[in-house]
Amino acid sequence: MRTAGITALMRRRFRRTTDSSHSLSVAANILARRFTAPRPNQTWSTDITYIWTLEGWLYLAVILDLYSRRVVGWSMADHVRTDLVMGALTMAIGNRLPDGELMHHSARGSQYASFRYQEALGRHGITCSMSRRGDCYDNAVVESFFGTLKTELIHRQTWPTRASARSAVHDYIEIFYNRKRRHSTLGNRTPAEFEAHYDPAADAD
Repeated sequence: MRTAGITALMRRRFRRTTDSSHSLSVAANILARRFTAPRPNQTWSTDITYIWTLEGWLYLAVILDLYSRRVVGWSMADHVRTDLVMGALTMAIGNRLPDGELMHHSARGSQYASFRYQEALGRHGITCSMSRRGDCYDNAVVESFFGTLKTELIHRQTWPTRASARSAVHDYIEIFYNRKRRHSTLGNRTPAEFEAHYDPAADAD
């Protein structure tokens, strides 16, 4: 690597973006680190991360389907209010139109525990699960996605504006990650390819 002028890309330390010090009700950890699902739209996992730009912080909320690791909903803003996570949830529901039993796992931050967010989950018949306090490993798949995003995209350059970072993250998720990036956990297939081979008849058997 030294001879070829190649250097490793290192992941940076974890930084918390949700605040669990609130008086709102929280859900039990139903997911219990079962990070696989037998079919699409059975288990979604979500969280928030941050991206530094020369204009200030840009925050990203994503929802992943644990069947395929596909990002099914995402939202970006210059704040971490409930609107940020509501945007990701609205996109996920609009994209996937879930019609069966669906579990939604998140951190226990005030955004996810808020009345608006919980009301939206209940209106669509989605069961809520939340990580234990301060335990990022309870949401390891989303944390792994954030680490990959930052290693492969965010930390490789300086972002002059939120708009430039927003555009790059959009392309990374929709063009590269979901449709071109292969995953060893999916048999070296992309999330889109893995879902394309889903057989509902085989699942029913």
